[in-house]
Amino acid sequence: MKIHLTSVFVDDQTKALRFYTDVLGFVKKHDVPLGETDRWLTVVPPEDPDGTELLLEPAHHPAVKPYRDALVADGIPLAQFTVDDVRAEYARLREHGVRFTQEPLEMGPVTTAVFDDTCGNLIQLASQA
Repeated sequence: MKIHLTSVFVDDQTKALRFYTDVLGFVKKHDVPLGETDRWLTVVPPEDPDGTELLLEPAHHPAVKPYRDALVADGIPLAQFTVDDVRAEYARLREHGVRFTQEPLEMGPVTTAVFDDTCGNLIQLASQA
């Protein structure tokens, strides 16, 4: 068993696609219209196009807003992405205007940082020494 797909709720799929591709560096995998305004919109890492997909899911369900608001208020990331070097990725993303809520922090063999994805979520970056 393995994870094929996971999702993050986003306020605006077009804005999210721009951020997740142009800023974070993912590539679009699927973009299928669903109804009048929504899409089945997934991204993947460019080096693993057949790997786990991230669904940029519309945040329409009434439970989403209070859930995400509570996580953000408490500083809890909704997802974690692995990178080779958190400090280097932190510097690169800061140059793109990304707002971090936690600067790189070493916790034993793991370094983490947390940023705002501009779509309603906090995302954690992690790397191991």
